[in-house]
Amino acid sequence: MKNIKEIMGLLPHRYPFLLVDKILEIEEGKRIIGIKNVSINEPFFQGHFPDSPIMPAVLLLEAMAQTGGILVLNLEGEKSKMRNVLFLGIDKARFRKPVYPGDQVRFELEVLQRKKSVWKFKGEAFVEGTLVAEAELMAMISDKEV
Repeated sequence: MKNIKEIMGLLPHRYPFLLVDKILEIEEGKRIIGIKNVSINEPFFQGHFPDSPIMPAVLLLEAMAQTGGILVLNLEGEKSKMRNVLFLGIDKARFRKPVYPGDQVRFELEVLQRKKSVWKFKGEAFVEGTLVAEAELMAMISDKEV
């Protein structure tokens, strides 16, 4: 389990773009489960859509990618401070149901493949046990540019 301070110690993202609130489970190098609490106070709801707020689908993918990044950087230990995880690609993305303010999204990612610094994940997002989004994501770990 990781709290928000531990997540911020791994990821470079900050408000309003840090989209993972808590990590419930990590199976080193294999799978991870993360949580996003969706609040009406999120800045994107001002324009998406004011009369019927829905979390943008692309941000569900970004939250999945951040969850995968935590899994990768967690393996790096102290070296994680000098590394970034870069988003490389999205395949088979499907959006099943909208996500609304007040929802809690559970992201479940499992590693499909790892070749050197490139990782491929299968990601699923659930609200109250219902699949709302899924995708295969690719990412690469790299040294930070100074």
